[in-house]
Amino acid sequence: MLKISCEKLQKKENLRETLQLLRNEAKDGEKAEELRKLLGDGSLLRELLREEEPKVRKNAALLLGDLKMQQAAGALWEAYQRETTLFVKSSYLAALGKLEAADDFAEPLRQRMETLSQLVPAENEKKHVNEEIRELSKLLTRIEGVKKHTFRGFQNPHEMVLTTNHGSRNVTAGEAAELSEAMRRTVKPHPLGVLVCTKEIQPFARLRTYRELLFPIHGKGNLHREPEAAAADIWQSDLWDFLTECHKEEPPFYFRLELKTKMDLAERSSYARKFSAELERISNRRLINSTGDYEIEIRLLESRDGKRIPFLKLFTIQDKRFSYRKHAVASSIHPAAAAMLVRLAQPYLKEDARILDPFCGVGTMLVERDILVPAREKYGIDIFGEAVEGARENASLAGEKINFIHRDYFDFTHKYLFDEIITNMPVRGKKTKGEMDDFYAAFFEKSGTLLSAGGKIIFYSNEEGFVKKQLRLHCEYRLLQEFCIREKEHFYLYIVEVKG
Repeated sequence: MLKISCEKLQKKENLRETLQLLRNEAKDGEKAEELRKLLGDGSLLRELLREEEPKVRKNAALLLGDLKMQQAAGALWEAYQRETTLFVKSSYLAALGKLEAADDFAEPLRQRMETLSQLVPAENEKKHVNEEIRELSKLLTRIEGVKKHTFRGFQNPHEMVLTTNHGSRNVTAGEAAELSEAMRRTVKPHPLGVLVCTKEIQPFARLRTYRELLFPIHGKGNLHREPEAAAADIWQSDLWDFLTECHKEEPPFYFRLELKTKMDLAERSSYARKFSAELERISNRRLINSTGDYEIEIRLLESRDGKRIPFLKLFTIQDKRFSYRKHAVASSIHPAAAAMLVRLAQPYLKEDARILDPFCGVGTMLVERDILVPAREKYGIDIFGEAVEGARENASLAGEKINFIHRDYFDFTHKYLFDEIITNMPVRGKKTKGEMDDFYAAFFEKSGTLLSAGGKIIFYSNEEGFVKKQLRLHCEYRLLQEFCIREKEHFYLYIVEVKG
């Protein structure tokens, strides 16, 4: 098949279709190697860079890149320089980006980027100019490397949001309230969590119950809907002053755009490309788009009324709170959520207790529980062996001594009773309603055999009906408190006591 297609190229038969076919075939490693042998030094493809039809030139260039034909670098650069059809130019750059020799053209690439940065393209040319800018930026980033920045703090107070779900805002606010008055200055609820105004970032960054640290971007008004206009709004906001205030090194800053909107994937991708290219252009590459090695994230969140509200996430502020969590499985609870749950349960936690997690996963609940209130003996059980292995390493990284056992909880026995069972209950998944009912019945029965009088079961569940049913059936238990965490999904934290 490949041989026939190469013969068609030689005869210049159906060039567009044949080149596209070969590009698809080249995605397979073995076929790509065979194609390289058939094409030899690539002279046939290099000749096609002079074909009259633009799409032939485009696909020939891209195929040279796909096959990583290093000897084609000079021909690709020459073709790029003489190309007059805008939608083709970015293809030569994309191909060069896959070749090692691209570094040889660093200076003229910089000059071209400077030219395009000053250009205000016509509306019908904007898409293709932006594509060229994007490929130029990728090449220059690879050549120049990403310049890292050091976060140095703030001279003046700034707003930041500690993100949480609605049901746990008070927990994070309570954590923040424990800091000194001078530290917290202002702490108040925010739709995304808790809003703090301070210049002392680190004390808040060390709090454990929030998920992310975001900084509001303040502009002159609402963001425009169109991506290019929105990019201009962002550049005219306080973003640049903010970045230069809190970082030591000079620009550029490498960024990515994150969209939290109702747009579908294709719309988001198109918006992100246009926005990023425009922001890079109008900032004169002081802000450079990078989907891989970036230090900041510009996040646009769509509100209920359709407005897009901008925030900034700084990866220059290192988040080491949960660095122990090296391993996770699909059902793993987020460590910030685990920290929030154990903090809610704190009044019921006993120091030097014997504690057990019957569905421990990778051990997050046990680690966070022990960080907040140290326990004497800690056991984690899970039927999933991979999770148990991950839990052992996670606990070791956290400096925690926890006994993890690969076993079914309902087969577990122990020579002495526990003071506390703490766990994130398994979700229903593919289990039927009847199977889940039986599971909760077995859980309460088994737990009663392992807990001492006055012992606590602290568990996170979205099966309110089964929980309340078992509490009615088991008079040896007393519900001390329940906390609504995620109302829509019916997730609650339950504190249950074994009667004395």
